[in-house]
Amino acid sequence: MAKEPTLKLKEGDKAPDFTATSNAGGAVSLSDFKGKSVILYFYPKDDTPGCTKEACGFRDHFDAFENKGAVLLGVSIDGIKTHAKFVEKFKLPFTLLADEDKKIVLAYGVWGEKSFMGRKYMGTHRVTFLIGPDGRIKRIWPKVKPDEHAREVLAAL
Repeated sequence: MAKEPTLKLKEGDKAPDFTATSNAGGAVSLSDFKGKSVILYFYPKDDTPGCTKEACGFRDHFDAFENKGAVLLGVSIDGIKTHAKFVEKFKLPFTLLADEDKKIVLAYGVWGEKSFMGRKYMGTHRVTFLIGPDGRIKRIWPKVKPDEHAREVLAAL
């Protein structure tokens, strides 16, 4: 079982701003979405079982997120090429950000030790942040169940 990350950010904190390259190739900054709710979800790897379930859950509820005026951003340390393939394969209607230099995962405290089948390694923890229109963190989900997660986040908006 994955160890829950020790997050350095808490609800009420100002969300760290960032700029990253999106799957579409352009630069995206958190500050681009001032005045909107942003769902910033961190996931370990494109096109793996849990990450695909989570992304497809967000995809299947995308209209409901949009109707609530929320912006959905997925972040992993994969590059834009694998992001673009992932988006195309599963018809993901939201933006994925490439954090290859790990600046965002480190700023949000979601990079850390994980273990899989007894082997320890460093990786991205599956954590979601709901950032309010004021740029403050409204809610954090430090333990995500990929199957139910999109509905949980939607209910919190």
